[in-house]
Amino acid sequence: MNGYPFLRRALFVLCLFALAGIAYGQARQGAQFEPQVGQAGKDVVWVPTPQELVNKMLDLAKVTAQDYIIDLGSGDGRTVITAAKRGARALGIEYNPDMVELSKRNAAKENIGARASFAKADLFESDFSQASVITMFLLPDINLKLRPKILDLKPGTRIVSNTFTMGDWKADETSSVTENCLSWCTALLWIVPAKIAGTWRLAQGELRLNQTFQEFSGTLAMAGNTMTITDGKIRGDEISFTAGGTYTGRVAGNTISGTVKSGANTSNWRATR
Repeated sequence: MNGYPFLRRALFVLCLFALAGIAYGQARQGAQFEPQVGQAGKDVVWVPTPQELVNKMLDLAKVTAQDYIIDLGSGDGRTVITAAKRGARALGIEYNPDMVELSKRNAAKENIGARASFAKADLFESDFSQASVITMFLLPDINLKLRPKILDLKPGTRIVSNTFTMGDWKADETSSVTENCLSWCTALLWIVPAKIAGTWRLAQGELRLNQTFQEFSGTLAMAGNTMTITDGKIRGDEISFTAGGTYTGRVAGNTISGTVKSGANTSNWRATR
Protein backbone atom coordinates (compact mmCIF):
# COMPACT_ATOMS: atom_id res chain seq x y z
CA MET A 1 0.00 0.00 0.00
CA ASN A 2 2.82 2.43 0.88
CA GLY A 3 4.25 1.98 -2.65
CA TYR A 4 1.13 3.22 -4.46
CA PRO A 5 1.82 6.99 -4.08
CA PHE A 6 5.31 6.47 -5.55
CA LEU A 7 3.84 4.46 -8.42
CA ARG A 8 1.28 7.16 -9.10
CA ARG A 9 4.01 9.82 -9.15
CA ALA A 10 6.14 7.71 -11.51
CA LEU A 11 3.20 7.19 -13.87
CA PHE A 12 2.46 10.92 -13.74
CA VAL A 13 6.07 11.77 -14.73
CA LEU A 14 5.98 9.23 -17.58
CA CYS A 15 2.76 10.79 -18.86
CA LEU A 16 4.37 14.23 -18.82
CA PHE A 17 7.32 12.92 -20.87
CA ALA A 18 4.94 11.26 -23.33
CA LEU A 19 2.88 14.43 -23.73
CA ALA A 20 6.04 16.49 -24.19
CA GLY A 21 7.23 14.07 -26.88
CA ILE A 22 3.91 14.31 -28.73
CA ALA A 23 3.95 18.10 -28.55
CA TYR A 24 7.55 18.19 -29.84
CA GLY A 25 6.67 15.89 -32.71
CA GLN A 26 3.69 17.99 -33.67
CA ALA A 27 5.78 21.14 -33.55
CA ARG A 28 8.36 19.46 -35.81
CA GLN A 29 5.68 18.50 -38.28
CA GLY A 30 4.22 22.00 -38.28
CA ALA A 31 7.58 23.69 -38.87
CA GLN A 32 8.65 23.65 -42.54
CA PHE A 33 12.24 22.80 -43.40
CA GLU A 34 14.43 25.77 -44.33
CA PRO A 35 17.72 24.91 -46.09
CA GLN A 36 20.95 26.55 -45.00
CA VAL A 37 23.72 27.43 -47.44
CA GLY A 38 26.65 25.12 -46.76
CA GLN A 39 24.59 22.40 -45.10
CA ALA A 40 26.12 18.95 -45.47
CA GLY A 41 24.80 16.52 -48.05
CA LYS A 42 25.70 12.98 -49.06
CA ASP A 43 28.23 13.99 -51.73
CA VAL A 44 28.47 17.80 -51.57
CA VAL A 45 27.35 20.67 -49.37
CA TRP A 46 24.31 22.60 -50.59
CA VAL A 47 24.91 25.91 -52.32
CA PRO A 48 22.09 27.24 -54.52
CA THR A 49 22.76 28.03 -58.17
CA PRO A 50 21.98 31.72 -58.81
CA GLN A 51 18.75 32.02 -60.81
CA GLU A 52 20.57 34.01 -63.48
CA LEU A 53 22.93 31.08 -64.03
CA VAL A 54 20.06 28.59 -64.05
CA ASN A 55 18.65 30.58 -66.96
CA LYS A 56 22.06 30.68 -68.64
CA MET A 57 22.54 26.91 -68.27
CA LEU A 58 19.18 26.15 -69.85
CA ASP A 59 19.85 28.68 -72.61
CA LEU A 60 23.25 27.12 -73.31
CA ALA A 61 21.63 23.69 -73.62
CA LYS A 62 18.92 25.17 -75.88
CA VAL A 63 16.17 23.61 -73.76
CA THR A 64 12.75 23.43 -75.42
CA ALA A 65 9.38 21.93 -74.58
CA GLN A 66 10.49 18.72 -76.32
CA ASP A 67 13.27 18.09 -73.79
CA TYR A 68 13.42 15.88 -70.73
CA ILE A 69 15.80 17.34 -68.14
CA ILE A 70 17.32 15.49 -65.20
CA ASP A 71 18.97 17.66 -62.54
CA LEU A 72 21.55 15.82 -60.44
CA GLY A 73 21.49 17.04 -56.85
CA SER A 74 18.42 19.19 -57.39
CA GLY A 75 18.48 20.99 -54.02
CA ASP A 76 15.54 23.38 -53.66
CA GLY A 77 14.28 22.46 -57.14
CA ARG A 78 14.89 25.78 -58.90
CA THR A 79 16.51 24.30 -62.03
CA VAL A 80 13.74 21.71 -62.44
CA ILE A 81 11.05 24.34 -61.89
CA THR A 82 12.66 26.77 -64.35
CA ALA A 83 12.90 24.05 -67.02
CA ALA A 84 9.26 23.12 -66.43
CA LYS A 85 8.25 26.77 -66.87
CA ARG A 86 9.79 26.54 -70.34
CA GLY A 87 7.45 23.67 -71.12
CA ALA A 88 9.98 20.85 -70.67
CA ARG A 89 9.52 17.79 -68.49
CA ALA A 90 12.06 17.78 -65.68
CA LEU A 91 13.11 15.45 -62.86
CA GLY A 92 15.18 16.41 -59.84
CA ILE A 93 17.28 13.73 -58.15
CA GLU A 94 18.09 14.65 -54.55
CA TYR A 95 19.30 12.51 -51.64
CA ASN A 96 18.04 14.74 -48.81
CA PRO A 97 14.33 13.96 -48.23
CA ASP A 98 13.74 17.38 -46.64
CA MET A 99 15.03 19.06 -49.81
CA VAL A 100 12.79 16.83 -51.93
CA GLU A 101 9.72 17.89 -49.96
CA LEU A 102 10.81 21.54 -50.12
CA SER A 103 11.16 21.22 -53.91
CA LYS A 104 7.67 19.75 -54.19
CA ARG A 105 6.25 22.66 -52.19
CA ASN A 106 8.13 25.18 -54.35
CA ALA A 107 6.87 23.49 -57.53
CA ALA A 108 3.29 23.45 -56.24
CA LYS A 109 3.37 27.25 -56.05
CA GLU A 110 4.06 27.50 -59.80
CA ASN A 111 1.68 26.90 -62.68
CA ILE A 112 3.65 23.97 -64.14
CA GLY A 113 1.27 21.05 -63.67
CA ALA A 114 3.01 17.67 -63.57
CA ARG A 115 6.00 18.71 -65.69
CA ALA A 116 8.26 18.95 -62.60
CA SER A 117 8.88 15.92 -60.41
CA PHE A 118 11.39 15.04 -57.70
CA ALA A 119 12.83 11.78 -56.43
CA LYS A 120 14.74 10.96 -53.26
CA ALA A 121 17.58 8.92 -54.76
CA ASP A 122 21.34 8.42 -54.94
CA LEU A 123 22.61 9.99 -58.16
CA PHE A 124 25.21 7.21 -58.53
CA GLU A 125 22.44 4.62 -58.59
CA SER A 126 20.00 6.54 -60.80
CA ASP A 127 19.14 5.97 -64.44
CA PHE A 128 19.83 9.01 -66.67
CA SER A 129 19.36 7.23 -69.99
CA GLN A 130 16.07 8.90 -70.94
CA ALA A 131 17.32 12.47 -70.44
CA SER A 132 18.01 14.76 -73.37
CA VAL A 133 19.61 17.30 -71.00
CA ILE A 134 21.42 16.77 -67.69
CA THR A 135 22.16 19.67 -65.35
CA MET A 136 24.41 19.60 -62.31
CA PHE A 137 26.27 21.62 -59.71
CA LEU A 138 28.67 19.05 -58.33
CA LEU A 139 32.36 19.00 -57.47
CA PRO A 140 34.97 18.01 -60.09
CA ASP A 141 35.70 14.64 -58.44
CA ILE A 142 31.98 13.78 -58.48
CA ASN A 143 31.78 14.82 -62.14
CA LEU A 144 34.69 12.49 -62.92
CA LYS A 145 33.02 9.59 -61.14
CA LEU A 146 29.88 10.17 -63.19
CA ARG A 147 31.74 10.74 -66.46
CA PRO A 148 31.87 7.11 -67.68
CA LYS A 149 28.10 6.80 -67.19
CA ILE A 150 27.53 10.12 -68.94
CA LEU A 151 29.70 9.13 -71.92
CA ASP A 152 27.53 6.02 -72.34
CA LEU A 153 24.42 8.17 -72.85
CA LYS A 154 22.79 8.63 -76.25
CA PRO A 155 24.98 10.74 -78.56
CA GLY A 156 23.73 14.31 -78.59
CA THR A 157 22.68 14.36 -74.93
CA ARG A 158 23.55 17.81 -73.54
CA ILE A 159 25.33 18.08 -70.19
CA VAL A 160 25.46 21.45 -68.41
CA SER A 161 27.51 22.10 -65.28
CA ASN A 162 27.62 25.08 -62.96
CA THR A 163 31.32 26.09 -62.80
CA PHE A 164 32.96 22.66 -62.42
CA THR A 165 34.69 20.75 -65.19
CA MET A 166 34.90 17.15 -66.44
CA GLY A 167 38.64 16.79 -66.14
CA ASP A 168 40.36 16.43 -69.53
CA TRP A 169 37.02 16.26 -71.36
CA LYS A 170 36.96 19.85 -72.59
CA ALA A 171 33.66 21.69 -72.66
CA ASP A 172 32.13 22.28 -76.09
CA GLU A 173 30.90 25.69 -74.99
CA THR A 174 31.32 27.98 -71.98
CA SER A 175 29.25 31.02 -71.05
CA SER A 176 29.23 33.32 -68.02
CA VAL A 177 26.71 35.61 -66.37
CA THR A 178 28.18 39.09 -66.01
CA GLU A 179 25.29 40.86 -64.29
CA ASN A 180 23.49 40.11 -61.00
CA CYS A 181 25.84 37.22 -60.24
CA LEU A 182 28.63 37.41 -57.67
CA SER A 183 29.76 33.77 -57.51
CA TRP A 184 29.17 30.50 -59.38
CA CYS A 185 28.54 32.42 -62.58
CA THR A 186 29.89 30.12 -65.34
CA ALA A 187 28.00 27.46 -67.29
CA LEU A 188 29.81 24.71 -69.18
CA LEU A 189 28.22 22.57 -71.92
CA TRP A 190 29.24 19.17 -73.23
CA ILE A 191 27.58 17.24 -76.06
CA VAL A 192 27.90 13.49 -75.57
CA PRO A 193 29.83 12.26 -78.64
CA ALA A 194 29.13 9.10 -80.61
CA LYS A 195 31.77 6.41 -80.13
CA ILE A 196 33.62 6.17 -83.42
CA ALA A 197 37.05 4.74 -82.54
CA GLY A 198 38.06 1.76 -84.65
CA THR A 199 38.23 0.66 -88.28
CA TRP A 200 35.53 1.61 -90.78
CA ARG A 201 35.16 0.21 -94.29
CA LEU A 202 34.36 2.36 -97.29
CA ALA A 203 33.48 1.17 -100.80
CA GLN A 204 37.06 1.67 -101.95
CA GLY A 205 39.01 2.25 -98.80
CA GLU A 206 39.41 2.13 -95.03
CA LEU A 207 39.04 4.65 -92.24
CA ARG A 208 41.01 4.17 -89.00
CA LEU A 209 39.97 6.46 -86.14
CA ASN A 210 41.43 7.21 -82.72
CA GLN A 211 39.00 9.16 -80.52
CA THR A 212 39.53 11.42 -77.52
CA PHE A 213 36.07 12.57 -76.45
CA GLN A 214 34.79 14.99 -79.15
CA GLU A 215 38.05 15.01 -81.14
CA PHE A 216 39.64 12.30 -83.24
CA SER A 217 42.60 11.57 -85.48
CA GLY A 218 43.52 8.72 -87.79
CA THR A 219 44.02 7.84 -91.43
CA LEU A 220 41.97 7.40 -94.58
CA ALA A 221 43.35 4.82 -97.03
CA MET A 222 41.87 4.99 -100.52
CA ALA A 223 43.07 3.88 -103.97
CA GLY A 224 46.48 2.94 -102.58
CA ASN A 225 46.96 6.34 -100.97
CA THR A 226 46.92 6.86 -97.17
CA MET A 227 46.05 10.33 -95.92
CA THR A 228 46.29 11.71 -92.40
CA ILE A 229 43.04 13.00 -90.92
CA THR A 230 43.03 16.57 -89.63
CA ASP A 231 40.39 18.67 -87.84
CA GLY A 232 38.48 15.58 -86.70
CA LYS A 233 35.42 16.63 -84.69
CA ILE A 234 32.39 14.72 -83.41
CA ARG A 235 29.46 16.68 -81.95
CA GLY A 236 26.80 14.26 -80.85
CA ASP A 237 26.28 12.13 -83.94
CA GLU A 238 27.63 14.74 -86.39
CA ILE A 239 31.11 14.07 -87.72
CA SER A 240 33.53 16.19 -89.74
CA PHE A 241 37.18 15.86 -90.80
CA THR A 242 39.61 16.69 -93.58
CA ALA A 243 41.54 14.09 -95.59
CA GLY A 244 42.05 15.10 -99.23
CA GLY A 245 38.62 16.72 -99.00
CA THR A 246 36.18 17.95 -96.39
CA TYR A 247 34.04 15.13 -95.03
CA THR A 248 30.83 15.68 -93.08
CA GLY A 249 28.30 13.09 -92.00
CA ARG A 250 26.14 11.54 -89.36
CA VAL A 251 26.85 8.48 -87.23
CA ALA A 252 24.04 5.93 -86.82
CA GLY A 253 25.32 2.98 -84.82
CA ASN A 254 27.81 1.16 -87.05
CA THR A 255 27.20 3.33 -90.12
CA ILE A 256 28.43 6.78 -91.09
CA SER A 257 26.96 8.50 -94.13
CA GLY A 258 27.40 11.99 -95.49
CA THR A 259 29.03 14.08 -98.16
CA VAL A 260 32.61 14.92 -99.11
CA LYS A 261 33.58 18.14 -100.85
CA SER A 262 36.79 18.32 -102.85
CA GLY A 263 37.28 21.54 -104.77
CA ALA A 264 34.09 22.22 -106.69
CA ASN A 265 32.94 18.59 -106.49
CA THR A 266 30.61 17.13 -103.86
CA SER A 267 29.82 13.44 -103.56
CA ASN A 268 28.32 11.03 -101.06
CA TRP A 269 30.31 8.73 -98.83
CA ARG A 270 29.43 5.86 -96.51
CA ALA A 271 31.41 3.79 -94.02
CA THR A 272 30.52 0.74 -91.92
CA ARG A 273 32.18 -1.30 -89.21
